[in-house]
Amino acid sequence: MKLNWRSALGVVLSAGFLYLAFKDIPFASLLTNLRHANGSLLAASAIAATFIFPLRARRWRPILDPVAPDLPFGTLWRPTAIGMMINNVVPARAGELARAFALSRSTPKVPFPAAFASLAVDRLFDAVVVLMLMFGSMLDPAFPKGAQVFGHSMSSIAMGGVLVVVVVLVGMYSMVLFPGRVLVLYELIASRVAPKLEAKGRTALVALTHGLSVLRTPSRFAAVFGWTLVHWLLNAFAFWIAFRAVGITAPFSAALFLQGIIAIGVAAPQAPGFFGVFELFGKEGLSLYGVSPDAAVTWAIGFHALSYLPITLIGAWYFLRAGLSMGEIERAERDSDEESPLGSSMRPDA
Repeated sequence: MKLNWRSALGVVLSAGFLYLAFKDIPFASLLTNLRHANGSLLAASAIAATFIFPLRARRWRPILDPVAPDLPFGTLWRPTAIGMMINNVVPARAGELARAFALSRSTPKVPFPAAFASLAVDRLFDAVVVLMLMFGSMLDPAFPKGAQVFGHSMSSIAMGGVLVVVVVLVGMYSMVLFPGRVLVLYELIASRVAPKLEAKGRTALVALTHGLSVLRTPSRFAAVFGWTLVHWLLNAFAFWIAFRAVGITAPFSAALFLQGIIAIGVAAPQAPGFFGVFELFGKEGLSLYGVSPDAAVTWAIGFHALSYLPITLIGAWYFLRAGLSMGEIERAERDSDEESPLGSSMRPDA
């Protein structure tokens, strides 16, 4: 993947976040904290964090059912691991492209455009559930009163977050129930604001609309939502185990809150692996619970490093075994831009 301006900006921002995370924290203190951490609990947290990826692969099945019903778990797991690995080592979230390409190459039932469109639905469910759990954690009596993050009160952040979730849900169902009207509205706005991007944006919007067909079937929607909920509860549990490993006594609701704060942070451009953003937002989030900066950063760097390695190695193994290359993935992206992502791959009546 070429290093474009977005990738370069991400690297610069990550470096800045790392500086802010480690600022005024003695390196010797971090080493001492890591040496005294419970290795067994850190290992357990890394194992729990790694198991979220099989859950993500399983969650992908009902999303893709309108395209190719009942895909085998292995067919979904290998591309998921490859995509997560690429996100950890290549800038600009190229893992999403890699994940879609690896799936389309492994089974002719799922064309690349359909696989890529399904990942937008995947991420939308992530956003809704992560924010829902974060706001739910703020109802815990253990949540600090009058708390602020980066100078903003949590009440204002919560209100903004609730608004975002509502807008996302309304937008999702609007695209499912009134696709024609949504497209007309988009074309009306795009033709005036960015006419050069109108056609490309319309193609992407149509693909997303068909991908959201999962919302038309209550059982399928419940399955996707349920797997997403289990995924993020397990991720928070991994956070909480690592809290214990480094001597942090924050409640489980703190882990739910923290993963939401970090998820918001990683939406910004950054270097591969989310290094810098994870540490800074982890430090700021734990500070609300009275956790010292050096303890918070010890947790962040210890958990982040240990959870980074397993899925990166697993994904690299599958990537090499499949004989994939980044050049193939880039060509698939270029080819998909020249084709409509509709065809017969996304049935609007599914």
